[in-house]
Amino acid sequence: MNDRFRWAALGAAAALLTAAAAPSALAAPEKKGPTKAATTEVQLLGLNDFHGALEPPSGSSGRIGSTNAGGAAYLATHVRELRATNPNTLFVSAGDLIGATPLVSALFHDEPTIEAANLMDLDFNAVGNHEFDEGVDELLRMQEGGCHPVDGCQDGDGFGGAEFDFLAANVKYKSTGDTIFPPYAIEKFKGVKVGLIGMTTKVTPAIVSPAGISSVDFLDEVETVNALVPHLKKKGVRTIVVLLHEGGSTSNPLNETTINSCGTTTGRVPQIASALDDEVDVMITGHTNWAVNCEIDGKVVTGAASNGRLITDIDMTLSRATKQPTEILVNNRIVTRTVDPAADLTTLISKYQTASAPFANRVIGRITADILRAANAAGESSLGDRIADAQNFDAQQAGTGSQIAFMNAGGIRADLLYAPSGGEQPGEVTYGEAFAVQPFGNSLVTMSLTGQQIDALLEQQFTGGNGILQVSEGFSYRRSDSAPAGSKVDNITLNGAPLDAAATYRVTVNSFLADGGDNYSVLLEGTDRVPGNVDTDAFENYLLANPAGIAPGPQDRIIRVP
Repeated sequence: MNDRFRWAALGAAAALLTAAAAPSALAAPEKKGPTKAATTEVQLLGLNDFHGALEPPSGSSGRIGSTNAGGAAYLATHVRELRATNPNTLFVSAGDLIGATPLVSALFHDEPTIEAANLMDLDFNAVGNHEFDEGVDELLRMQEGGCHPVDGCQDGDGFGGAEFDFLAANVKYKSTGDTIFPPYAIEKFKGVKVGLIGMTTKVTPAIVSPAGISSVDFLDEVETVNALVPHLKKKGVRTIVVLLHEGGSTSNPLNETTINSCGTTTGRVPQIASALDDEVDVMITGHTNWAVNCEIDGKVVTGAASNGRLITDIDMTLSRATKQPTEILVNNRIVTRTVDPAADLTTLISKYQTASAPFANRVIGRITADILRAANAAGESSLGDRIADAQNFDAQQAGTGSQIAFMNAGGIRADLLYAPSGGEQPGEVTYGEAFAVQPFGNSLVTMSLTGQQIDALLEQQFTGGNGILQVSEGFSYRRSDSAPAGSKVDNITLNGAPLDAAATYRVTVNSFLADGGDNYSVLLEGTDRVPGNVDTDAFENYLLANPAGIAPGPQDRIIRVP
């Protein structure tokens, strides 16, 4: 146990109280403000992986267990009620505030999300990997404001940019070595200072399109923080908070009773926490969408799931003598929809809903049942099957000669549900729903690869590739997890015939993968490249070609050997 402070996770009982309380989910004992002369009470409200979820998310993406959660208008109410309990409050985000967003935000290049965060008085946002989806220059516009260089001011008025600060300690220009945004911020409260270091995962270059980030380097997280700690201490800072867009995994399921527990944690953040300078007190994390409330190597580690379904309430008692925490209380609170939605957020969201409705509500096809992105034991999802089928079909229709399509699982961001979510009929798919599934605007690329290169590509799934590739109809292979690296894939077939290592095949992927995204460097070797439609247009064309509706994919193309 860290002898600098006492840490307490407010556990399952508090979580259930938060979920069940009505009419306000925040009906908790009133907090005491900074009344003791020897200490100062500081409250941090933590968010991560919001992904522009202005509207209440649907399906499992909008629940914690069985409790409906999320929606910016409800989040604003929760934040404001919590802020009212302590004047020394900071509202902070650990990245992916924008990017991979629903159409109501993405159609306007995420200006609506920035404006919503301004209304909620967000103080700081550490850059995440999705902040770089449209490149460094567009991210700078998010901070500084101004109309989009191509689409202009789409909503008819100007864009003033973020009224909060982006932090980017480990993202530096190659030409100068300067960070693209401030590396840290120092907030002064009565008798104490709190330092906040913000940064993204160092693996960002592998998971965003390379073209937009060619001017910057992404540095190691541990080395970056540990180099800044002495600098902050010289400025009188002894309470240090790291806003880190990186995460891990927990053995806990995500429900009302587990959001304030730790479970067995694995992944990068537990490793990073152990390597960070012991002067770091709190790590507010994200990226992997985990909900955790832990102490790891004497550091408080939190995560608030995603889509604004949780808000992490961190109450720190800081000694004015030592400038360090003596007690840290943490409570992950469910952003229930039992509170009154904030009127100003409701007005803002309604404005963009009206503007996007002609695009979002257009029916583009039908499905016969729910088509989900959840993967089976082999890593294959029914939605991944159908997206790969759509891309192969569309590329074939364009005359590229495509034979196989691969889709990255991380690019599939939502389910397609049979039950209507708006004014459409059961089974109808709107453009807005399809866009939520593939919100990145990637275009298709068809290239030539040899059978040997395809084999090497599949092996990369187990040697650094990010996720299992989804495959189109007619293509199949067997994976053996117990086999040594480089030999985990065999029995590769196309339309029932073994793949010929020396033969050349036409393969379709999205532009993100084509550029080596998700560490699939083999795709950089592809030749005779032919560009194609945007991925959402390809999926629409596939739906139109199947007017009776498409069924869930069979999930039998990847065979996993126990």
